[in-house]
Amino acid sequence: MVGPNTPLPSSSEDRRGRILLFIKERGTASITEMAAQFAVSEMTVRRVLHKLADSGLVIRTPGGAIVAPPGSMERSFLDRSARMAGAKDAIGREAAKLVREGDTVVLDSGTTTRYVARHIASKRKVTVVTPSLAALEELAGSASVQVRLTGGIYRHSSHDLSGNSVVDVLGGVYADRVFFGAAALSFHKGVMNFDAEMSSVFLRAGRERVLVIDSSKIGTEAAYRLCAVEKCDMVITDKGIRAADLVRLRRLTSVLVAE
Repeated sequence: MVGPNTPLPSSSEDRRGRILLFIKERGTASITEMAAQFAVSEMTVRRVLHKLADSGLVIRTPGGAIVAPPGSMERSFLDRSARMAGAKDAIGREAAKLVREGDTVVLDSGTTTRYVARHIASKRKVTVVTPSLAALEELAGSASVQVRLTGGIYRHSSHDLSGNSVVDVLGGVYADRVFFGAAALSFHKGVMNFDAEMSSVFLRAGRERVLVIDSSKIGTEAAYRLCAVEKCDMVITDKGIRAADLVRLRRLTSVLVAE
């Protein structure tokens, strides 16, 4: 059992284990409680909670976290989310810089848009429309971001909602900006996915369409074509992109490389 005012160990892995144990003992805990318990800053607690949430061990709540019930997030989604995590976090940070106070944005349910949600959480007076429960968890602790879930049928594989309800809701939205991910960006076939249900309705739901995609997917192909690269108003990727691919991509659309 974790005692009162227990100092956190210096190892990041041990820190996560100590905070996870604290949450498990209580079922739920606030960031303020954990900061006081371990005599650390609330920012330190938030960083640990991000790591625990990425591993599917806790679910973020407004101002804290609860223990994730078994199977609450499909393992394959977590594995995909952790792949290229550093690059996705940098992409998410750059994407969030485009969001201004008072904006309405649409987020799809990709693993990269989860990181976009994480960095949007600190914004003021922003409305997010999404079918992604992972994005909801990232934004749950924000008092200044309003989240509107689309409704639909839950899919374990992508931890999101799908079906006609998503299409109906997004069909009535015209946001300032749409952030969407993809499984591949082919210079011959365009932006591609493995998900046949990824509807082009996302692309019509906002004034500006921003593709967020890590460099490992550029120059590859997937099963289904979503749109031409030129249909993206901007592509945000990471510094791992090959120089030749960056030149080719910039001939087609605006590109932002996250550091």
